Amino acid sequence: MRSARLAFPTVAMFLALKVLNVGAIVYAQSPDTLALPPYNTVELDNGMTLLLMEHHELPIVSLSFIVKTGSVADPVGKEGVATLVGDLLRKGTLSRSSDQISTQLDFIGARFNVSAGLDYTSGSAEFLTKDLTKGIELLADMVRNPTFVPEEVDKLIAQHRDGLRSVKDRANRVIGSYFKAYLFGNHPYGRPVAGDEDSIGSISRDDVQTFHESYFTPENTILAAVGDFSMAEMQELVEEHFATWPRRTTPVVAIDAPRPVTEARVLLVDKPDSTQTYFYIGNLGVNRTHPDRVPIGVVNTFFGGRFTSRLNTALRVESGLTYGAGSRFELLQEAGPFLISSYTRNDTTEEAIDMALRVLEELHEEGIPPIELESVKTYIKGQFPTRIETSDRLASTIAQLEFYGLDAADIDNYYAEVDAVSMEDVRRVVQQYFPLDDLVFVLVGKASDVDSVVRKYAPILDTKSISDPGY
Repeated sequence: MRSARLAFPTVAMFLALKVLNVGAIVYAQSPDTLALPPYNTVELDNGMTLLLMEHHELPIVSLSFIVKTGSVADPVGKEGVATLVGDLLRKGTLSRSSDQISTQLDFIGARFNVSAGLDYTSGSAEFLTKDLTKGIELLADMVRNPTFVPEEVDKLIAQHRDGLRSVKDRANRVIGSYFKAYLFGNHPYGRPVAGDEDSIGSISRDDVQTFHESYFTPENTILAAVGDFSMAEMQELVEEHFATWPRRTTPVVAIDAPRPVTEARVLLVDKPDSTQTYFYIGNLGVNRTHPDRVPIGVVNTFFGGRFTSRLNTALRVESGLTYGAGSRFELLQEAGPFLISSYTRNDTTEEAIDMALRVLEELHEEGIPPIELESVKTYIKGQFPTRIETSDRLASTIAQLEFYGLDAADIDNYYAEVDAVSMEDVRRVVQQYFPLDDLVFVLVGKASDVDSVVRKYAPILDTKSISDPGY
């Protein structure tokens, strides 16, 4: 006789239900009004920041944490340390082996992820409310007490090295690293977050441990919790597992504001087997807290930020030169890049780049027609709630707001700020933030097919082989 199996609820069983839950989370009175649900900010005695938001529609708890240091703190020549630290958190602690951590996470159906970025290292965890105590216990143990077992460190470094070599087979996966390195030069934003083939091999266990001991400190950590709990209970539980984390001074990682490139230049990365050319065009953009970030976002949505944008319409829909073209601003603590991106066949490289530049010129000459400006605003307001519609996205959102020194007004006022963007704002933003001159061009493709073409775009042409280590 076959025994019956009891179906216990897990996080995965509730994920599909989240989309049914979005309106109550972010809409205050109507689809024209956006409001972030209220949350409390608590600073523990050891300096750790705790953000608490109750949301009781589903029996799920979502956690997001930010350690306020990212890959910009990697030692020069050892890029990839912050990434390794994040990947190793679940590979063994003082009280649990890697297998035990995996088993215990699986037993409660929990999800746990960590990734390093330029400005900070972030992670998330999600589990059912009934497993709240165990979930917080596991999170605290992994964040506070990793042992960086030598065998695990060596294995992960070898895996990363192999991955960094093989990823260059796919131009679309690496062109961003080439572009940032070329745009930012020696600035920390130009260094690869995950490292490169040489830097990753130079990292030792001591480097990993030193990074963790230096920057994984209470005063350098933000923990946001959103979900089905009471604030008092959650604060008590977090304090039980994190309050004994001793306060210690965190080294200050200060970086200078990057400077825009002041002369057009081209980098051609030779990939001899490529039948397509991937290209990025751009320069320095703005930072996350820039006062013009909303009108910039409105203009960019029209120019290259959605499927019906001018760039994608010209390069994909009307000409068939590519399957996709767009533009974006990467908003970081300091000014990140502005870039136009696309790809095309080798023999249409010049045509595609020329067309992208022509669309940029038309943006300067024509701006945005009034009827299309209203269409863009409607589109933005329709899409924005999906970015914060679930408990995990809300947790990530309020953690990021705290990191950047922002508050709920950044969300609550967003619709009004979008609606307030005028035709005069559009003209000003286009002139200030969408440069026509001094552009940086980075191409990954077959140099013998496109070398003569790309020389016309700038007086400076630099070349690299994709088989060379680094970017």
